[in-house]
Amino acid sequence: MINAIWGITGTPFKREPEQLLPQQQTYFDIIRIHAQQGGFCVILGQPGVGKTVLKDHIERLDQTREVCVVSCSRTLHTYRQIVWQLADAFKLETQDKTIEKDLIQAAFEQVKARKTLYILIDEAHLLETAVMRKLRLLFERFPKNHNLTLFGQPELLHALSLSTNQDIKSRITYSAMIKPLNDEAMQDYIIQELETAKMGINTFDEGAMALIIRSAEGNLRLCRNLCLASLIEAARETKKTVTITHVNQVLVQPHWRSHDDLIKQQVA
Repeated sequence: MINAIWGITGTPFKREPEQLLPQQQTYFDIIRIHAQQGGFCVILGQPGVGKTVLKDHIERLDQTREVCVVSCSRTLHTYRQIVWQLADAFKLETQDKTIEKDLIQAAFEQVKARKTLYILIDEAHLLETAVMRKLRLLFERFPKNHNLTLFGQPELLHALSLSTNQDIKSRITYSAMIKPLNDEAMQDYIIQELETAKMGINTFDEGAMALIIRSAEGNLRLCRNLCLASLIEAARETKKTVTITHVNQVLVQPHWRSHDDLIKQQVA
């Protein structure tokens, strides 16, 4: 529908792969440097600020000859589940009794092949401390120049800051907090997406742009979803300019409203 109304071939805010924003590019470059030296990186941020986009770009390095990327992103964060995901990524045929030994051997074979090894664990704030400690002991037996990167929400750092977890925290070589975008950066992101899709930069009128930026509160995922939904509302009316009315038609949907607003609506 959007493509037909605006006469475009690509849909805005749905690019694959998504382009890294400046702060994401900075973290990406630093993680690559730490990978060459051997490191333990922790990337933190609230849901929707861009951790997944950064992780996806690191995963794409696996397409090069010089890099091997092992990514664990399933939600069951038990120790056995993670090591079996690692074995699956290494394409190992192994057994439960020998899986750790085989993983270590596979890691050294990657280094012998002159490959940089990245190990990524998503939603790491869901890991229990005992699981992180077991993983630390396993990865200490890996080649020294591999890079372990944990992606998680800020509570991960709170857990690592406990005195009982200093053996893990003290091994971190780099950490970063992905912050929400400011208003100017959010507007630049929206305009860039419109230009990439060959749409006019005035597709969102001034009021609609301001409301989207205010409602998204710097959250990249919320901004993307709100822009796309607003474009759909305008397309339904065969309008080529998104107005504040179209944005409000999205914001009245239950999932965009706060818990207090929904309670008040039910009482009324």
